[in-house]
Amino acid sequence: MISADLGQQLESFVSSLVATGRYNSKSEVLREGVRLIQDRETRLAALDASIARGLADADGGRTIPVDEVFDRLEAKYRAMGTKAE
Repeated sequence: MISADLGQQLESFVSSLVATGRYNSKSEVLREGVRLIQDRETRLAALDASIARGLADADGGRTIPVDEVFDRLEAKYRAMGTKAE
């Protein structure tokens, strides 16, 4: 069992969520908060892994010059604009 001192401001906020019926108990509010943190941490870990892969690709020379990428994108969107007309 976890016991935490939230401080006056957070305690009041949690109590108001329960009082308005948004949540059935303070524990339910805290569980939801921990689930949101868990989800955020999972997404941050995935982002960190993606950045690490990108850096490894750059270090390994597995990149495309930016001018080539911009030229390809410009051609793609010009073609899309031509089809729309």
